[in-house]
Amino acid sequence: MRHGKSSWNYDVPDTERPLKSRGKRDAALVAKTFNESSEIPDKIYSSPAKRALDTCKIFLKTLDIPTSEAQIIENLYDFGGQNVIAFLKDLPNSLSSVMIFGHNHALTSLTNSFGNKYIDNLPTSGLVEIEFDIDEWIDIKNGTTKQIIIPKALR
Repeated sequence: MRHGKSSWNYDVPDTERPLKSRGKRDAALVAKTFNESSEIPDKIYSSPAKRALDTCKIFLKTLDIPTSEAQIIENLYDFGGQNVIAFLKDLPNSLSSVMIFGHNHALTSLTNSFGNKYIDNLPTSGLVEIEFDIDEWIDIKNGTTKQIIIPKALR
């Protein structure tokens, strides 16, 4: 899940940029759609950036999951994708499903590297669900794109 639309109206470091009102609304729309169409993941991880974490919190509320259940991972503040891939390959094999809140271009790159549907760009509040036929996360490779939820299509 890519974070919601953030605001550039504040003189704050990149990691502290907040969500715009539209970002909050779009994240809530996508969360509602996800909740109706998918199973709750075993574990939820977020980039420490405020915009990603706030998007994550919107999902947690919609999915009725305590905020304390989400884990903040510094390496998910990644724009290229290599840190996210390394993180995925290092996940405990006891987890069968995870959700990550992060950033572009990393998430568009992951979608196109691992999913079977190409996208030009994952927009803000965009969600891609990919299923893998693997026993261990270290073996992550090509998967099947189960769904792509784009907020613009829900408005």
